[in-house]
Amino acid sequence: MKVALIPFQKNLVIRMDNIRFILIVTFAMLVFMLWQAWQLDYGPKPEVAAIVSPDAGSTKEDLPTAGTLAAEHTEAAEQNPATAPVAALSTAKLVTVKTDVIALEIDMQGGTITNLDLLNYPVEKANTAVNSLREMVGLQVAEINTAPVRLFNSNQEKMFVAQSGLIAGSGSSSAPNHHTIFTSEQNNYTLQPGQDSLTVPLTWTDNNGLVINKLFTFKRGSYEITLDQKVRNNTGKAWSGRQYSQLLRVPDTEGKGNMLTGGMRAYDGGVIYTEKDKYQKISFDDMADETLDVTTKGGWTAMIQHYFASAWIPPAEEENHFYTKTLKDGRYVIGTYSPPVTVEANADAQFVSKLFAGPKIQPMMEKIATGLELTVDYSVLTFIGKPIYWLLNKIHSIIGNWGVAIVGVTLCIKLLFFPLSQASFKSMAKMRKIQPRLKELQERFADDRPRFNTEMMALYKKEKVNPLGGCLPLLVQIPVFMALYWVLSETVEFRQAPFMLWIQDLSIQDPFFVMPIIMGITMKIQQSLNPAPIDPIQAKVMKMFPIVFTIFFLFFPAGLVLYWVVNNTLSIIQQTVITRQIEKAK
Repeated sequence: MKVALIPFQKNLVIRMDNIRFILIVTFAMLVFMLWQAWQLDYGPKPEVAAIVSPDAGSTKEDLPTAGTLAAEHTEAAEQNPATAPVAALSTAKLVTVKTDVIALEIDMQGGTITNLDLLNYPVEKANTAVNSLREMVGLQVAEINTAPVRLFNSNQEKMFVAQSGLIAGSGSSSAPNHHTIFTSEQNNYTLQPGQDSLTVPLTWTDNNGLVINKLFTFKRGSYEITLDQKVRNNTGKAWSGRQYSQLLRVPDTEGKGNMLTGGMRAYDGGVIYTEKDKYQKISFDDMADETLDVTTKGGWTAMIQHYFASAWIPPAEEENHFYTKTLKDGRYVIGTYSPPVTVEANADAQFVSKLFAGPKIQPMMEKIATGLELTVDYSVLTFIGKPIYWLLNKIHSIIGNWGVAIVGVTLCIKLLFFPLSQASFKSMAKMRKIQPRLKELQERFADDRPRFNTEMMALYKKEKVNPLGGCLPLLVQIPVFMALYWVLSETVEFRQAPFMLWIQDLSIQDPFFVMPIIMGITMKIQQSLNPAPIDPIQAKVMKMFPIVFTIFFLFFPAGLVLYWVVNNTLSIIQQTVITRQIEKAK
């Protein structure tokens, strides 16, 4: 029995001797992968190829025709040629709308919402503190694009618009879709000071007496737009039809994940939320491979991107049909249409839907629609990322500074895992204390590896040392670190959020690389408190890690580096106290 245990004991010792080294190498690889993923969003961008403009003959294909609607729409279009699209590229007039948070244009061809700007979210933040420091040290001050982020865009290369309309049922007179020309009493609408809401009315009337009023309602401080399509049937006979709302977009081709990062970056594409399957991603590739054809009660369809989202939200109590379409000119459509509604002669009806177009602020999105906050995607580590975000948000609501909130969350995480880190640091302190004796054993049994392993295990047992104990803090930090990476990269509140002094944007790298250098110094100090690997090659490699990590962290967001600096500093204090206690003990 004793002989049979020797190979197992030898392998166990070898594994314990190398596992910490393997963990650190693995962590370094994860840091490298995250760094590459971050560069995809903030590094240099390749030039985007021009999109071929669609021709007038292709405009019918962007209307919803999924499921039973296909036959109805085809028959109605044949019976009522006036409803056919007039042109692919609009020449109708534009109505401008401005509230306190958004500015947009409504194309009178179909009442399509386009060129929507988020007024409180500039493309780049004007950082006067950094510019002043650059001037003091003689560095060139970079040009800053302070224009607001444009979410919807009529530019053919960046096409992204919100379309809506009505589809007449079989045997009914025509209905206006997103290619039909509407009229408006004004060309400009502005939400005035003291005004809580703003309504923009559009009107369309056909030759048979059908009148459609399309009303867009905007609220102060809100990114939610309510769409009411009111039907007045003066045709003398019953009219039936459905409403539809859809997002048409050209994919962002400025950067994609690679094999090394596993495509790890902020998701950019379509998503839906259904009563049965909840939150689902419908990528552009998915749309190209298979047409979405789903019926559900409530739910919503959306296109999301880094920090921002756009979603059509039909009435929650209504059964709706979700669909996608892939158009031949590189455009993709995701949308929803309602059940048919019959309007008797000389009667009225109303179709209602909501459009969200703005930043992915989770508390705000939770109030708009069920599951809409899930568009803030923390990957497989959502179960860790959600509590971290909740805690960050709570601390920020008291302090008012996201950098201080990161420091507070770091303290909370350290307190949560204090017993674990306490035991680990004690084990490492004991390992450090017996290090000279391990060196002596290594020299004595340099030519007898099995004997050395046996003596080393006996020494561990005698001194009650767990050689794996020092690995536990690193094991805990890896998922927390990665979850915090996703929180910082996906949470719009950190975008352009200031901390203090020269750090005026926690979501991008430190402009003067001060924090990464401090991080490297703290990592080196912490490394000096740990027992050095017995293997000399491992010891040399370990000495290089503070330099390697510092290089990686030069390009990480300042908020992530801040977390690591505070975490290392707290670990150094805790480990120093424990090491001194162990070294003084007999």
